[in-house]
Amino acid sequence: MKNFLLYTIEGRVLVTGFLFTAVFLIFVIIGIVQGKPEAEVVLVVFITHCLGSRAGGIGLCILNGFDPVTTIALNFYLEALIVCYTYATFALSTSGIFKAAWIKRSVETLREKAEEKKEKIERWGWIGIFTFVMAPLPVTGPVMGTIIGYMLRMRLFSNFTAAGLGTLVAIVAWCYGFDFLEHRFAMLQYVFAAICIVIIIPYLKPLKKFINSLHHESDG
Repeated sequence: MKNFLLYTIEGRVLVTGFLFTAVFLIFVIIGIVQGKPEAEVVLVVFITHCLGSRAGGIGLCILNGFDPVTTIALNFYLEALIVCYTYATFALSTSGIFKAAWIKRSVETLREKAEEKKEKIERWGWIGIFTFVMAPLPVTGPVMGTIIGYMLRMRLFSNFTAAGLGTLVAIVAWCYGFDFLEHRFAMLQYVFAAICIVIIIPYLKPLKKFINSLHHESDG
């Protein structure tokens, strides 16, 4: 355990994810104990990001009165936290260190999605990853972007800076876009609800399949 956590790049990325998670949990727990409603909102925003919706997370912040700087910083932090886990898990599973069946299934799903996009991005390198992560389209974002970068054998610094800057630009655009709507139209909540529905629907079938596979393993 110590060897791959401390002496491999992927292991250090995973440890960074642990540290990010610890800071996040401390903040949320202290906020909940103190009775701050913002702490519960932050937790829901995190869950929204885990479902793959950075737009949904940003919309939640705006609807709950978070200022733009806080909204941008929080959502960028959560995206970075999630990327640490997904990138490290993908890389460590690919190298054979993580061997659990459920991890391999999840990694294979990510690999299949990445393969569909890889050829279009490969010729553009850093710019390709940056543009892909920045684009407000389904199956984009830093998780898929960094995995594609790994498959293209990009250096970690190049991969993460491209994905990081793309994420930052996208978050800023979503934040001020939602802020504009929130101040001028009463329909922002309906726009947000529609985004959540669109994001959740594609996860229903894979989630059911994953749960069924766990049941089969336990029965076996």
